Amino acid sequence: MIAFWKYDAGYRQVGEWEPGCWIRVANPTPEELLVLERRWGVPLDFVHDAEDAEERPRLDQDEDWLMLIVRVPSSSVDDDGDTQFHTRPLALLMRGDVFVSVSFFACDVLADFVAWSNRRRQPERRRYDLMLSVLLSSSVWYLKYLKQMNVMMKNTEERLEQSMDNEELQKLMGLGKHLIYFITSLRGNEMVLMRLKKILRTVEFDDDLLDDVEIEMQQAYDTATIYSKILDRQQSAYSSIIGNNMNVIMRTLTVITIILMVPTGIAGFYGMNVPNGMEAWRWGFVFSILLSIVLSVAIYAYLKRKRLI
Repeated sequence: MIAFWKYDAGYRQVGEWEPGCWIRVANPTPEELLVLERRWGVPLDFVHDAEDAEERPRLDQDEDWLMLIVRVPSSSVDDDGDTQFHTRPLALLMRGDVFVSVSFFACDVLADFVAWSNRRRQPERRRYDLMLSVLLSSSVWYLKYLKQMNVMMKNTEERLEQSMDNEELQKLMGLGKHLIYFITSLRGNEMVLMRLKKILRTVEFDDDLLDDVEIEMQQAYDTATIYSKILDRQQSAYSSIIGNNMNVIMRTLTVITIILMVPTGIAGFYGMNVPNGMEAWRWGFVFSILLSIVLSVAIYAYLKRKRLI
């Protein structure tokens, strides 16, 4: 779908393209891509790169086109009702009075940016400022999703304090994977921003907006890194707890086995079909039972004194 957005005290969608309009493309068809190429000369080779879900952030310049691919966050709900976090590529292209954004995946960042700009009555963005604004909105969304991850980590930790459930541990592992994706994507976006700053030296742009982008992006990166380290330590701690619990269980089973060996040995010794002097003794059975009990209690007391149980 190709939509044209014009700024007029807020972004509003218009029916036809006008100079300075924002061309917002979402899940384009092959025919729509041909329209972009024929009407505005959009390099489709670069646009098709954004179709790859694993495409890394980068900045290219081709003739008069300035082209960026950045990774923006998104979320979805799986069949079990659990929230999954992802990062998807977003292509931003600019030449003269043409500004194009192309996404082949669900992208809440742009819709949120439009709604936020209309609500706050933000001033009209110049072409480079619009690109920076999209990067700023992306960083803010990273922080929003990181807050959700933090809440999920705390809830999972509380449930694990009650019982070590494999499902909860798997959720922690999944959050760790999402954090790695976030860290990698944010690092790539930072490299793109560093290259973009070199280009901005020769053009007019909003210095304060650039500072905001740098601060929010760095904050998102630092937050994701801190959460990842905390999660790694939590997983290590839970692994140690599980290992310690297993050792306690094995030690208890070993002690029980040792104690049960005494009555088993006595029963086996006196139960052999050979003369042992107790065949005709009326108290032989009682004696063997009492001997088993006394020896079992003695062994238990010895192990208790040695703090083996």
